[in-house]
Amino acid sequence: MRRTKSLSALATLILAMVFSLALSGPAHAAGPAYVALGDSYSSGNGAGNYDSASGNCHRSFSAYPYLWKNTHAPSSFADTSCSGAATTDVTNSQLSPLNSSTGLVSITIGGNDAGFSDVITTCVTGSDSDCVNRVNQAESYAQNTLPARLDATYNAIRAKAPNAKVVVLGYPHVYTLNVFCVGLSDTKHRKIDEASDVLDSVIANRASAHGFVFGDVRTTFKGHELCSGDNWLHSLVVSPSWESYHPTATGHTSGYYPVLNANS
Repeated sequence: MRRTKSLSALATLILAMVFSLALSGPAHAAGPAYVALGDSYSSGNGAGNYDSASGNCHRSFSAYPYLWKNTHAPSSFADTSCSGAATTDVTNSQLSPLNSSTGLVSITIGGNDAGFSDVITTCVTGSDSDCVNRVNQAESYAQNTLPARLDATYNAIRAKAPNAKVVVLGYPHVYTLNVFCVGLSDTKHRKIDEASDVLDSVIANRASAHGFVFGDVRTTFKGHELCSGDNWLHSLVVSPSWESYHPTATGHTSGYYPVLNANS
């Protein structure tokens, strides 16, 4: 009789525990401590919903770092990305949140080193030959000078965050080719996209050499470049002009975030 009562009490206790777990649901561990670094393609120029406290860095709550943070609930989060940043800016002023506990780092960098803004300005305002010559200069810089600058930046990241997975995200093509499009010439479209390919190739190579993961966003942006009819990039924006030729909020949601998420 006592044995029967004991078994009954044990069964009641087990049922109560199961019921309690069913009500509370499964426990979710916090995501890894995450730090976002980089330039305007990380901070979110063009995505709207800007953090006023970020000033001229133009960090957006709709940019891919915040999308990842909101989905994965990392144990800690810091975003030091900033509009206009080059490799030396990352090394000199963005690395303070990194430490041995950092589990994930994301970064876009290199476009400003290669003169992205001046390339676009030259191609928008100049002739075809002006555009081609300026892109050629940028490509030469990307191939011959940028690798060492990326190496220095990647080394600094690894030194500060020795245990982190580092995801280096690239840049999309700006234009859909072989379609009718009012604005810049086909020659300019092709040359600007060529520059993206050269830049991404250099970045991917150096990222791999450091054991980092390269995230190629040209795949997710395909069919959503300028001239596609479903643009995830801004063309020329009069005000604020700094949004020009940067991803929209959809570009971050559907272009950048899936690539970071798949590689993190």
